Amino acid sequence: MTTRDWIALGISFAYASGLLVLAEVIRHWRGYPQDFTRKIVHVGAGMWVFGVLGLFETWYIGVIPFASFIVINYFLWRYKVLDAMDAPDSTPGTVYFALSITILFLLLWRKGLPGDLGYVAAAGTMAMTWGDSMAAILGKRFGRHRYTVMGGTRTWEGSAAMLVASTLAMFLTITIVPGSSMGPTAQPLSVGVALAAALAGATIATIAEGVSPHGADNLSVPLLAGGAVFIVVTALA
Repeated sequence: MTTRDWIALGISFAYASGLLVLAEVIRHWRGYPQDFTRKIVHVGAGMWVFGVLGLFETWYIGVIPFASFIVINYFLWRYKVLDAMDAPDSTPGTVYFALSITILFLLLWRKGLPGDLGYVAAAGTMAMTWGDSMAAILGKRFGRHRYTVMGGTRTWEGSAAMLVASTLAMFLTITIVPGSSMGPTAQPLSVGVALAAALAGATIATIAEGVSPHGADNLSVPLLAGGAVFIVVTALA
């Protein structure tokens, strides 16, 4: 464990704490509903995967913040510590999200080593970070055509927004991270392979979000999207 890893750990936990405080302050200051401030935390937490990829030198140390928040988020959800995150009837979706990110990075991230696929883990995370967020926001705002699967009701407009947002976010991740300081040993991909992987991941993510029970999509979407990207990259790269 290097000095840089220690610094990265401190920054990671400071960032997470600041994000939670910011969401709570916004809720009290502006009176925004819980589902809005929860999305702030959701997007902010998901985007931090790039901070982790860039800051840490040792991959298994970099997984610690993700793994820690499995426990921390469970405590926050179980005892409803922060109104900005958890309503009385909320699901443990934040716990599942931290768990899915931890699994993806444990399996795929090997920074500085041959065969590093941290960008695949990040791409799977982006499907939930931006795809699910856009599905919720635009689905509520513009959704007119509803469908119900396994007791969960979504809109076709929201699912379309998820497909587009997931594709874009995953494509940018797959093209930017390999070969950069976030993935120095990862092999850069052609535009065609990156687009095929992003489309495959986004399609699987959209289907998973549409059929998963409420809250469970935080687990199914990142894992299945990351798995789809892995398969395409392995087959075509």
